[in-house]
Parts: sequence; structure tokens; C-alpha cells
Amino acid sequence: MNDEGTIRRRPRLKTLAAAAAGVAVVGAAVFGWIVTPPRIDDGGRTLPQAAAPELVARGKYIAELGDCVACHTTADGKPMAGGRGLETPFGMLYSTNITPDPKTGIGRYSFGAFDRAMRKGVTADGTHMYPAMPYPSYAKMSPDDMYALYVYLMKGVAPVDSPNRPSGIGFPFNQRWTLAFWNEMFLDSHPFVADAGKGEVWNRGAYLVQGLGHCGACHTPRGIGFQERAMSDTDGSGETFLAGSKVEEWNAVNLRGLGDVDDTVELLKTGQNRFGTVSGSMTEVIHNSTQNFTDADLVAIATYLGGLPTDQPRAPRPATPETGIPAAMFTTRGGLAYAQFCADCHRLNGAGVAKVFPPLGGNPTVSAKDPSTLVHITLTGWATAQTQAHARVFTMPGFARLGDDEIADILSFVRASWGGGAAPVTAAQVKVARATLDPKVDTRSFDTPRIADVLKEPNAAQLVRGMRLNTETHTLLPKNVGNVLNCSSCHLNAGTVADGSPYVGVSAFFPSYAPRAGREITLEDRINGCFLRSMNGKPLAKEGDDMKAMVAYFDWMKRETKPEDKVEGRGVGKISQAIKPDTENGARVYAAQCAICHGSNGEGIKDAAGVFVYPPLWGDQSFNIGAGMARTYTAAAFVKRNMPIGFHGGFPLGQGGLTDQEAVDVAEYFSHMPRPDFAPKVNDWPKDKKPADARY
Repeated sequence: MNDEGTIRRRPRLKTLAAAAAGVAVVGAAVFGWIVTPPRIDDGGRTLPQAAAPELVARGKYIAELGDCVACHTTADGKPMAGGRGLETPFGMLYSTNITPDPKTGIGRYSFGAFDRAMRKGVTADGTHMYPAMPYPSYAKMSPDDMYALYVYLMKGVAPVDSPNRPSGIGFPFNQRWTLAFWNEMFLDSHPFVADAGKGEVWNRGAYLVQGLGHCGACHTPRGIGFQERAMSDTDGSGETFLAGSKVEEWNAVNLRGLGDVDDTVELLKTGQNRFGTVSGSMTEVIHNSTQNFTDADLVAIATYLGGLPTDQPRAPRPATPETGIPAAMFTTRGGLAYAQFCADCHRLNGAGVAKVFPPLGGNPTVSAKDPSTLVHITLTGWATAQTQAHARVFTMPGFARLGDDEIADILSFVRASWGGGAAPVTAAQVKVARATLDPKVDTRSFDTPRIADVLKEPNAAQLVRGMRLNTETHTLLPKNVGNVLNCSSCHLNAGTVADGSPYVGVSAFFPSYAPRAGREITLEDRINGCFLRSMNGKPLAKEGDDMKAMVAYFDWMKRETKPEDKVEGRGVGKISQAIKPDTENGARVYAAQCAICHGSNGEGIKDAAGVFVYPPLWGDQSFNIGAGMARTYTAAAFVKRNMPIGFHGGFPLGQGGLTDQEAVDVAEYFSHMPRPDFAPKVNDWPKDKKPADARY
């Protein structure tokens, strides 16, 4: 499994190429003769002139089981035409053309030559392949499946004239003949043999996992020759088979005793389940391969994995998401940093958002002994698999802008809170991963405050209270909030996101003149204006502790800002009012991008405990017509820069991504839906002209 409890496919070939390269050194030094390639045996089968459609269809399914397209198709290339670059420590390898083109592909391969290549890693002309092509796993294929795959590639794939690219592997690792000795030591080229003591479902799962699925390429640790230490659970080192391995700063987790069959089936079919979401290269496997498996094959795989014995404890998996917030959330640097940077998606209780953002409780990656995957995802980001069940791809941006110590604090808090006692993450571990991964760092000049720093202040308790009143407003102030909004519904990440109306420097501009009100207003007035206009509620007592806490929180974010200063990222920006809204398109944008978080009819979404996760966008529980978001172009500017979250890699929420036109269209659509009235509206704009997009 990979991040958030996922099953990873083979690595980008560093370890497998290393296997070949390592043996090349031994072979070149010790053996000085050319090894005769194994003979070609057609087994009495030839390519039919007209293949039966059902045989081609079966071969296509086998190609999906083996995930052939993942390596043999470039991002914008033609199917199976090769050319995908595979980085190794010794240079680049490029996948080959396996279309039936007679000049550049495998069009002249007999079935025997194809079978030898798949089982023994030797091409038709006698060249040894690097075990980057997982022929040690494919060797377990049955003769009938091998023949069906051959027929499909020859008859069901369009030929493409695309010459193979030479590898970038230098001497002595380019001496492929030495791989014969690696094969002699580590390769078993015989087909899978069923275990008579096991049932049909278990054996089918074993066949797929050990063979076509080549799961061990990532999840089985390597030996001295960089070979997989076991190719099945019955090998001499069978207890290591699928026991987990570190691959390119990913923790390919232990698959043994995986757990509930239904959960594993759902993960492989849809890319997510109640405990996790796939990421990294596993998203390709789900997209290209496992989502196409039959339900019977998915059950077989899950049954086999779940039946493998393991002594590795797994994190407790609650039947329903926990509703409590960890006590350390507001008393530790890691907890406060989590509340700032993570809670908008993964929630304060770590429950995530069903079908959108993965939960942390019960997540195998959170509890894994090796935290490599957590560190990797946090530094570089993540994206969900696109499947028929979940067509919308959600992203998590990389947090490389945060320091090594900050990331270590956050991940240690996460593991302590939801990881079943998993060890903390150290800044040194993050530093090593950062150097290896070289992640892209967000360089926007907006200076994001670190809320964890409030713990250094003498009034830390008051500042934490102010922060919580911002993020848990309707929960902590039920007598003052008349709907289910929080301040952070608009002021994202506790008010620290550029162009999300951040609080950075805001208190320096109060008291200020408000043209709409025709008077000077204080910061307290402005805060109460939100309670009245946006939250449809009642004002806070100006001298009360809660008001003082909110003001203290805003004052803490003032820093050195002076009234005359221009603050980067302040407000929500502007959007041209020359853009005319198209509400029909707005409805389409809403359905595609907004409904999953705010409900198909603007009703918001709730968690399993009935608590609102994301607020309604219209109706009685949403903001009233006095709110700024009830105005088309104000709402459009906010949407343009902050919605939808999880859309791409923008720091810190993956926010934004719609065009100006789309933002105006969807803003007009939701802002003009039915919502509560605002009685004091008659006192608005006593001197100034009413804005054209005002609701009243």
C-alpha cells in the first residue's frame, strides 16, 4: 500500500534496474563468455489469420490485468507504442514498442519468441531485457493466458511505426548478456501451480497477485542482488513476500493480512475506500488497470491478500469516524499547524470528507512503521485516481514551503492522534526526503503566518480561543450564529490564505470609514457586521471575552502593518464586471465542481455524526442577502481564487482553477438562489449609489 492505504504498482524501475545493473558488474568481472539464449518453443501455437473476437477480448483483459499500458504508452502517445522514460540510478531506460508493427514493434514475433520474452526476459533477437520489465512475475502466466495476450497485441492493437529509443545506461551496466547469470540465480520461469489445499478463489487471487499483477515489484523487499526476496508466499523467504518495501521515498506498505475483502475491492475498483485514497503512480494502476477487473477477480485478489499471515499490527479501524478533536490540537505546534493547513480538508477530527478527502483514523499509511509515504505526499502533493466511480480528480498540493521542522511537527501530531502509537517523524527524515525528491516550492510573496507561533505569546490561550472562534464559529457561538457558517467558510485556513480575505494586517486599517454605512466603524463593528450580515445572527458583546479574543487574534496578525501599507493578498481580488453571467453555464459548473462539497441543491454536506462539513450555499442555513458573497462579482472574485479546493497544486488548498467567465457564471447562479433576508438593508448605502449587483 501507498499513501492513504493504497496498493502500489512497481517502482519507476530504480530497484529493478539496479538488479540488472548489479548483476552486470558481477557478470562482466567473473564471466567472459557469451551466454547462449534459451531456445524458442512455440508450444504448437501460431498466430491465427482471423482471431476469434472472444480471444482478442480475453487478451485485452489480460493486458489490463498486467497493466501493460502503464509502461508502454507515453502521456500523449499511441497505445503500446513505447517511449516512456524510466529513470534509474544508472541512466534512462525507455519502454519498447509492443504494437504489431513489423519494423519497430513486435510484428515479426512468433508466439514462441513472445513467450520467451515474457517468461525469460529475452527478445526475439536474443537480447536480454533488464528486469525493469517484470518478466519474473509474468513468467507465472498460464500458457492459455499468454497466448490470448499475444493474439490481442497482434490483432487487437493498431501497429505504430515508432522506433525504440536507445537506453541511456552506460558501461558496464549496458552489458545485457550478463543478465543471463541474474536469471540463472533468481528467475523461475515456470507457470503458476495452484495450491491443492486452497480454494479456487484463493488460487485465482494468488495467480493474479504473484503473476500478472506483479505486486511484489514494489511491496516485497529486495535481496543482495536487488532481486525480490520472494516471488510467492511459499518461497524460501515467503514471509517477506508483500511484506512492504521503501521505493523512491514511498513506503510500499505491507499487504499481508490486508483486511476486509470489501474494503480492498472498493479501493481497487474506485481508487478509494473508507480508510484511504490511492495516490502516486498507483493512480495510474487504478485508472488503467484494476478498475476494469471483474468483481470476481477483485474478490479473489482481496481474499488472497487478506489471508496472508502477518505479525504487523494495524491501526484501529473505527466503524464510524471519530467525532472528537484531539486534545493536543490546540496546545502543540503540530496540532495548531494541522488546524491551519490540514483541517479544511481532513477536518479537525481527522475524519476527512467521504468520497473527497481521505480520513486519517484507521489509515494504514498514517500508522505505518516507515513514514516515508506521509513525508513524500506532504512535500510533493497527491492526486486521486480518475475512475468511473469518481470521475473528478482531487489534489493535495505540496507543502514544501513549510520547513522541515514544521512538517515533522504536523506529521508527528497526525501519527500520535490517529496512527495507533506510530513513532514521531523527525526533521532529519524530512530533510533527507526533501533532498532526494527536490520538490517544487511555492514562491508567492504572500507571507503566510504560522498560527503555531501564538504559543510563544504571553496571551497564547486568548489567541488560541480567537483562532477557534474563527474556525468553529457556529459550534462555539450557537447564540450568535443564525446559520451553519464559520468565519473560516470565507476566511480560509483560519484566515491565512492570500486572496481569501486573509486577516493578515487587517486590524491596522481600523477604525475606518465605511461608505455604505456612512460612518467610521471599529474592528468590533466589522466583526459584528459579519455576525449580522453573513451569519444571519446576533452581535457579540463588544466588551465580552469572545470579542476580545477575536480582536486579539486579528491584532496578532497585524504584525508591522501600518494603515497606509498595501498588504499582498488582502481581500478577494477583483473580477471584471464587463463579464456578463450565463446562469445556465453556472448551473453546469456548479454541478461539476461545487456540488460534491456543497450539495446538489446547495444544502451543504454533513459527516456521519450529522455535523456540517461544508456549508450550504443557499437556503435557510446559508448566508443572507446582506452578505458580500450575495453579490455576483464579489462572489466571483472569491470563487476565481479560492474555489474549488483540491482542484490543482496551488498552495495551500489546491484552490482556484476556474476561468473568469466560469467564476462569474457560477457566482451568479448560487448567489441569486433563495436565502434569508436582511432586515436592516433599508439603512444601507445612505449616501452612495447602490452597486449594480446588489441583491436589494
